[in-house]
Formats: sequence, structure tokens, C-alpha cells
Amino acid sequence: MYPEQHTHSAPSSWNDFNDAEAQQSGFDLIPKGTQAVVRMTIKPGGYDEPERGWTGGYATASHETGAVFLSCEFVVLHGQFAKRKIWSNVGLHSNKGPTWGQMGRSFIKAVLNSSRNIHPDDNSPEAAHARQIRGFADLDGVEFPARIGVEKDGKGELRNIIRMVIEPDHKDYADLILAKVQTAGHGGSNGGAPAAAVPVSHVPPANLPPSNYPPTGYSTQTRVPSTQGRPSWAQ
Repeated sequence: MYPEQHTHSAPSSWNDFNDAEAQQSGFDLIPKGTQAVVRMTIKPGGYDEPERGWTGGYATASHETGAVFLSCEFVVLHGQFAKRKIWSNVGLHSNKGPTWGQMGRSFIKAVLNSSRNIHPDDNSPEAAHARQIRGFADLDGVEFPARIGVEKDGKGELRNIIRMVIEPDHKDYADLILAKVQTAGHGGSNGGAPAAAVPVSHVPPANLPPSNYPPTGYSTQTRVPSTQGRPSWAQ
């Protein structure tokens, strides 16, 4: 019996590659200083320290350095670079000292201010409560305006980063939120997340932590990392 014949067109020869298209170098970098609303998602690393509030398996620990971090992906939601992705780590702990963890805390505070429309100088009880989270799950999927930058990675290659979280006191904050809302209104996807930041007084209670969170008395002792994960940096 003859072999089965297919009527659809066959690909080019897998013995002769002269007619193959040239390889693509990938996306060019997003220009330094570009501003857009991004969605942050966390790649779970499986590392927990409940006494520090690190639960749900969201944190990642490095066997190599002992550092603990959130492995994050940021997707641009509108504009010329919509759907482009940026990867970065948010520091939780470094054996070299507190600076990296403090930078991570500052970043997360800015994300909460931006995504929940809290002015950085607002020290009201409502604002203070809105700057708390029940766990890292509250950060997974948040959307906020950001300024994108460019830097060299550990291998000396250029990559995009989130240079700055744009908070409600920034002159471009409202325009960026509006641009993202207009994109969603014209058929863009917002992944089921709120279309725009809303005043803290209108944040649904389910999205806020209980009034007695976070608990006090966190231990400052660092456990030996027990899960996989090697970041490109060497903190």
C-alpha cells in the first residue's frame, strides 16, 4: 500500500535550509523613560516563612546566595508596547544586609499607593490601612502606572526594568490611568482586574487586610533556603 498522501502544503525541505527566513533578534528594548500601566504577577517560588508573613508559596529563595525575593513579571497593558513583558525581582531579604529588603518594601508601598490611588502624603487611618496586605496574594495581578528603564543584567546584556512606580502625586498619573481605561474600553483585556485605580475609601473591604494585620512580633531569624530559584543578581 502506498503511503498516505496529504493534500496540505508541506513545509520547506528539512535537509536544505537555504530558503529559511533569517532568525529574528527578538524585541528591541522598550525605550528608557517610557510610561505605561503594567500588570504585576508573581511566579511562586514555594518558599514560606510564616513568622515574617511570607506565606502562600509566593517567595523564592536562592540556594546560592541565601537571598529571598518575589519573582515578578510586568505586562504593559496599553500603548505602542502593549503586551510586552518585563521581568524583575522584588527583594525581601539579603544576607548582605537590610538595604535590599528595604528597597523591596519601598517598591511594594509605592505599588499599593499607585494601584489603590493613595496619595503618598496621605497619613489618614484609611490610607494606613490600605497600605497593608494580608499576604503576597494581594499583590498578584495588581495594575499600576510605571516608568520603564534600561539597565545591564548580570551578564552585561541590556534589559528593561521597572524604573519607578508612578504614584497619584505624579503629574502623569491620571493621564496614564485614563489611557489604560480607554484601551480596555476599545476591546483591550484587563484580565478581570479593576479598570482603574479607585480612591481608597472605595476599595472593597475584601481587597483590604483585617484591621489587626499585620501581626506584631515577626522573627528576624532567616531560615536556610529550601526551594529552588537562582536570580541573575548576586545579593
